[in-house]
Amino acid sequence: MLAFVSSHQIIEKDSMHRSGLSDLVALDQSGGFRIEDLTNLNMYPLVNQKTNIQTGTIGPLQFTSFNANVVASLAARDRHQPLHHQSGTQPDLTDFSGSGNIDNWDDPNMVDTSPRTDTSTDEERNRQLEQGQDAIVAGSDSSERSKDKSDRKTLRRLAQNREAARKSRLRKKAYVQQLESSRLKLSQLEQEVQRVHQQGIFISSSGDQTHPAGGNGALAFDMEYARWMEEQDRRINDLRAAVSAHASDTDLNTLVEGIMSHYDDIFKLKGIAAKTDVFHMLSGMWKTPAERCFLWLGGFRSSELLKLLASQLEPLTEQQLEGICNLQQSSLQAEDALSQGMEALQQSLAETLASGSLGPAGSSGNVANYMGQMAMAMGKLGTLESFLRQADNLRQQTLQQLRRILTTRQSARALLAIHDYISRLRALSSLWLARPHE
Repeated sequence: MLAFVSSHQIIEKDSMHRSGLSDLVALDQSGGFRIEDLTNLNMYPLVNQKTNIQTGTIGPLQFTSFNANVVASLAARDRHQPLHHQSGTQPDLTDFSGSGNIDNWDDPNMVDTSPRTDTSTDEERNRQLEQGQDAIVAGSDSSERSKDKSDRKTLRRLAQNREAARKSRLRKKAYVQQLESSRLKLSQLEQEVQRVHQQGIFISSSGDQTHPAGGNGALAFDMEYARWMEEQDRRINDLRAAVSAHASDTDLNTLVEGIMSHYDDIFKLKGIAAKTDVFHMLSGMWKTPAERCFLWLGGFRSSELLKLLASQLEPLTEQQLEGICNLQQSSLQAEDALSQGMEALQQSLAETLASGSLGPAGSSGNVANYMGQMAMAMGKLGTLESFLRQADNLRQQTLQQLRRILTTRQSARALLAIHDYISRLRALSSLWLARPHE
């Protein structure tokens, strides 16, 4: 027989167990049991299989021990049990079919009657947790492997970059060494070319041997003289501009000393060229025809130059005039001595070549006599080179003495006058050669 509890009994029990119901809020709701279901249990009549209902007090600990599986079991049982409605009556919340009295809620054997036990739920959760942990571990391992692979690539790339930088430094060092070696070789070649030009010796095509040749030595001197004239023109133009601009004596002195040093260079070149081809230097083939008309022993006469300058440098002090006159007189004496020496040399050379017996041609005596004559003539030509060198020394000393007599500004005017005189002679030669022929 079904027993129903009246409404006032439910209210009384509800007040007794209000504190216990609050513990149901913290139950696991994954099984589908909600607190609303508990409050609505009064809508379902419960069948009491016992004749006597225990209405004792239920402590809070009984609700605390009530786990999620019991709630899930009750909910499942309630869904399968039919609802019994009677008019004028309220369902009894204290009676559960097949459950004994309410004290049996603490019985652990009730768990066995639930289709979903704690063991199955824990195993499922553990399995899901293990799967999640496995996925995390697998992802972590994959990330570690990817990171290790990236690190290895980075280290390999850095090693390649260091090796490329090292090779680049080695190539740069080798290139710098090659440039330095090339610079030294070029400097040596320039010095060798300068030495060859000064001596009138050309390097053979093989580059291993050098040979003196009269024609080549003369050509080398002509080329050097042409370059010397270009540099001389440039220096004279600078000096002329400075004089026209009324430059200071310091600036003029620098230009004058530069031109005097440039004259020393041409005298050195002539001395070297005379050793290879003295006749070329005496004949003055490196000058224009008009210049050769006034040529004396391969250059100008110092005395004639002093006459020209004396009229161009006025006014001069008495001391300067006396110094120029003494210099001109000493130059004339030196020129006369050299001229007499040249005449005596020419006469002696002619006598040497003309002497000898007139025996039959091809005889051994005539050959020996001929060879003796040539040997004597060659020795006298060595004296000719000495005369040429003394004449150049006289010209060089005349210019230096004149520089000491004159002031800086007068010396500048004297150098300009000498250059203008030589330029007019060269222009005269050009006009003569370009004249119309009848």
